[in-house]
Amino acid sequence: MPLVPAPFTARTPRAARRRTFLAQSGCGLLAAFSATRFADAATPVAHVEERPDLATHFKEAGVRGTWVVLDSATAKLTVVDRRRADKRYSPASTFKIPNSLIALETGAVKDIDEILPYGGGTYKRKEWERDMNLRDAIRVSHLPIYRGVARRIGLARMNEWIAKLHYGNETLGTEVDQFWVNDKLQISAAEQVRFLMRLAQPSLPMSTRTQDMVHEITLLEKAPTHALHGKTGWYETPGFSLGWWVGWVAQANGSVQSFALNIDMHGEADVAKRIPLGRKLLARMNLLAA
Repeated sequence: MPLVPAPFTARTPRAARRRTFLAQSGCGLLAAFSATRFADAATPVAHVEERPDLATHFKEAGVRGTWVVLDSATAKLTVVDRRRADKRYSPASTFKIPNSLIALETGAVKDIDEILPYGGGTYKRKEWERDMNLRDAIRVSHLPIYRGVARRIGLARMNEWIAKLHYGNETLGTEVDQFWVNDKLQISAAEQVRFLMRLAQPSLPMSTRTQDMVHEITLLEKAPTHALHGKTGWYETPGFSLGWWVGWVAQANGSVQSFALNIDMHGEADVAKRIPLGRKLLARMNLLAA
């Protein structure tokens, strides 16, 4: 499929024009990337631009990490630390995005308004101590609810859908409610942006209804110029802590830029740096207002 969209007529509905533009502007690139990892993605339809100048923002924040942006309009990957961009890590709470998609597509969860039980108990995060729908559960990154959602899906269906989505290393292990936090499932920043681009367009192998609902619950801000979607993640084991912020920006002109940030974290102070750092990088690339 060509990277330049076909012309529209005045009779083409606005929503249809937008969907067609998004689908056409990136599908050729994504198809070329679907069976490859970032390091092997030498393809004539994709240009990789390394931006060492953007690394100054990591230095100012006092963290090490990587930044990857995939632009649907230009078929360009922008990268800070190319080697790390291809390194797989646990997705941690960024997996709440595919978890939501699979739950909604399989009917394990009826819709984003169904109230889901948290299972009782006490937690350090007091906002987890109540039942809630997916809208609220993803906003507070409610691990107990999403573990329950995964159990509803079941290991067989989860394996099937992770393979269909070509998500990371496609490895779940035997515990359906643990694999995204116990290092069985891993994904790189480069793989994150390719997956998120297909969701943003939307062109994943699932219904538009499902993808639209996940668009709704991942929306962080909406302005006349853009819509910003995202999800954070925090993976922690003894001696190692990793922070994620992934998502996409849908521009008013129809283009989409999916992004993925991951950083090494060394304490609570670094947890709060993920979104501000990501926003600075988006602003530096003129994808968000400063």
